[in-house]
Amino acid sequence: MAGVGTLLKQAQKMQRGIEALQTQLETKEIDVTSGGGAVKLKVNGAGKFLSLTLDPEFLKEDPKVVAETVLGAVQDAAKQAKDYNDAEMQKVTSAFKMPGGF
Repeated sequence: MAGVGTLLKQAQKMQRGIEALQTQLETKEIDVTSGGGAVKLKVNGAGKFLSLTLDPEFLKEDPKVVAETVLGAVQDAAKQAKDYNDAEMQKVTSAFKMPGGF
């Protein structure tokens, strides 16, 4: 069984990795388009929405279609950011093994 000192060092290393990852997630930009490019969203890896651009011609469409397309783009952007965040976090935390099946 690993000693407490070893576990503490592993935990500190993982904490530093998580802190570095959080900085990386803030700078990673994910671009999402919907409606044939009529809706453009930019979100960072931490899930913060950075920009939304709507084609003026698209705004002349039926408001229900516009709303559904924007909502779909927002949902897609949120999912992509979460998936990226989860995958990167898994890389950082996978090296940390708790003894005894925890």
